[in-house]
Amino acid sequence: MCRYINPFIDYGFKRLFATEANKDLLISFLNAIIDEAEDPVVDLYYKNVEQIGEFNGTRTNYFDVY
Repeated sequence: MCRYINPFIDYGFKRLFATEANKDLLISFLNAIIDEAEDPVVDLYYKNVEQIGEFNGTRTNYFDVY
């Protein structure tokens, strides 16, 4: 059985691009869609996307983009 990751759904996109190990893949992807030959993306960093609620019983929020 072969397993594939679908990049068109949220989980697949995050699995492919939102990990430190795939940083070079994300940089290449951003440069391809932005098409800024003069000022390409050369580096990026990942921030913690989990925000824990202030009170007991509040839900944890996840932010995809800062």
